[in-house]
Amino acid sequence: MNTINREYCVILAGGIGGRLWPVSRKEKPKQFLDFFGCGHTLLQQTYERFAGFMDPSHIYVSTNVEYIGWVEEQLPQITRSQILAEPIRRNTLPSIAWATLHIYRICPEANIVVTPADQLILNEEAFARDVVSGLKFVSSCSALLTMGVKPSRPDVGYGYIQAGEVVEGAPYIYKVKSFTEKPAMDFARMFVDSGEFYWNTGLFLWNARTMIQSICDLVPDYMKEIVGWANGDNGKDVDDALEHFVSLPNLSLDYGILERSRDVFVQVCNFGWADFGNWHSMHDDIPHDAEGNVLLNTKAMLYNSKNNVVCLPEGRIAVIDGLQGFVVAEEGNVLMICPKDDSAALRRLMTDAQMRLGEEFS
Repeated sequence: MNTINREYCVILAGGIGGRLWPVSRKEKPKQFLDFFGCGHTLLQQTYERFAGFMDPSHIYVSTNVEYIGWVEEQLPQITRSQILAEPIRRNTLPSIAWATLHIYRICPEANIVVTPADQLILNEEAFARDVVSGLKFVSSCSALLTMGVKPSRPDVGYGYIQAGEVVEGAPYIYKVKSFTEKPAMDFARMFVDSGEFYWNTGLFLWNARTMIQSICDLVPDYMKEIVGWANGDNGKDVDDALEHFVSLPNLSLDYGILERSRDVFVQVCNFGWADFGNWHSMHDDIPHDAEGNVLLNTKAMLYNSKNNVVCLPEGRIAVIDGLQGFVVAEEGNVLMICPKDDSAALRRLMTDAQMRLGEEFS
């Protein structure tokens, strides 16, 4: 089996994107939306990015069972067996464990890249080179590899990776010293000033055997289900694995594996990256007008207004005067106007709307 046929991709597309509420809703989350009016949703852009240099039949989408229809509609070129539909919402480690085991049963020597479905990549050629280089690295050693980018500013919305010693013969790959998830601003400033820290892109690479062994070693509660999957009947439909999935403890990849493993490395990349996790990052990482306003596929007339994010449905026009530092976002039955840097308020508004008004507002 040659190297290229051992390369697989898993796109994580099961979240509800609550930090971009009300545009991202439980019924149709952000990965299925075209925020920029380019004719391609975030999921479609992610798939096309990897299909440009990987075998399309080796690209899998991990999502919730509620979103099978959206995935099939937006990616008609993939088969049902490439959609790993989870029956319940869990954290990242159950999703990754299932996807890794599924691919392992197809190709025990598989090298896998895991990616979120909601990222902006500016330099597609550099991205492809870095992913191919990273897959080559994990194929040659028992390592878990993350991709990090140099931070452009202190930001409390991103995770940070502290780089240690460089790997001999791999000048852009370093041993990981620490992970810090969404630090306070004082720490974010210290991290950026030190030059030792990189933003965690959420892109991870490993050999299937390495990840399975890491899960068994570091998360013993997963052992029974891992063994059940690995020894399963290859002829069965992928949905038969759901009985194992629902039994897995709810853990994140970072906490369950990466922060506990001694064999985690970071590849320093420079492909132009941004995460569309919240309105704040949307504002900071997308081109603004002269007054710092970001219009997301939206028509607007702005007066005396600075540093805002405006996102309205097609056919709506915003007329705004005297607003600074706000999000104005509308979708369906909700219009939200809130300070864009107050992440706690944004979460509270979504939760309050859901509790007081019902699930249709989530």
